[in-house]
Amino acid sequence: MYKALIRPILFKIDPEKIHHITFSSIRNLHRIGFGGLFRSMYKKQQKNLERNVFGLDFPNPVGLAAGFDKDAKLFKELSNFGFGFIEIGTVTPKPQPGNPKKRLFRLKEDSALINRMGFNNGGVEAAVERLKKNPAAGTKGHVIIGGNIGKNKTTPNEEAVNDYVICFEALFDHVDYFVVNVSSPNTPNLRALQDKEPLTHLLKVLNTKNDEKTTPKPILLKIAPDLSDTQLLDIIEIVSETKIDGVIATNTTISRDGLTSEARTETGGLSGKPLTDRATEVIRFLSEKSNKSFPIIGVGGIHSAQDALEKLNAGASLVQLYTGFIYEGPALIKEINKAVASQRL
Repeated sequence: MYKALIRPILFKIDPEKIHHITFSSIRNLHRIGFGGLFRSMYKKQQKNLERNVFGLDFPNPVGLAAGFDKDAKLFKELSNFGFGFIEIGTVTPKPQPGNPKKRLFRLKEDSALINRMGFNNGGVEAAVERLKKNPAAGTKGHVIIGGNIGKNKTTPNEEAVNDYVICFEALFDHVDYFVVNVSSPNTPNLRALQDKEPLTHLLKVLNTKNDEKTTPKPILLKIAPDLSDTQLLDIIEIVSETKIDGVIATNTTISRDGLTSEARTETGGLSGKPLTDRATEVIRFLSEKSNKSFPIIGVGGIHSAQDALEKLNAGASLVQLYTGFIYEGPALIKEINKAVASQRL
């Protein structure tokens, strides 16, 4: 129904505009009582779907990637489509508008998106106020939330650590895990923070802050798919040295190999089907070369249950959707969970 009837209508409208319209529609449908219907249609709760990863109990292994619910406006409603966890953000200390529009493009022929959003968000404090509505961890109705954190565009890289610390401290009581985003291609010079020295420093500072807490929270690193094998080996070494809890592989790519859509010339990060194989390759490389020494969340080009299984079999403990959710609809979450449940019977 989604692909045959709903998607053609949605895809006639500017992608950023329809994103906001869809958010309003989902919120309004929940207000008039459709939440229970969505739960009955899409949520698949089975014991053999549950996963304990970096000390957290996930009801199922399929999450929503960062970038969709940047400001934590719809995490409860989106969880009713069957997601086992929701990652909000990327949030920054101060509100910022992001890059000039138009900045989000569909590549229909390639089942992909290009975005150059630029960490547009309302700031970490606004997100915190919304997250306060999430029931406490371990209580009924709690949605597992990941807090994806970044730096403001105007903050120089030399001072970037301060921005990450501000977001970490503000979100600490309101998220279940953290994601350090240094891999977006849409904030100038951000990816330079992936270099070994600045990245090690940043993660060590955050880990020190984390260790000062009574109950530390998992810290993950989100990496780009464009890293070389040598750089990926550096990532493995950095994870070991800093003792962070895991890696999210991968963010969007700056590659344009094999694209046919007219919008392929747009700058920004590419997501969707063209990223499927590369993201899986990165997951397998990290898993094998590290001897599975840390958990990996696999994301990038998951448009089918088979795509998700390939990432899990390559070494991912969990997976996340973004572009696949937009192209395939909420039934994809149920299909993945059904396939995972069948494989684990």
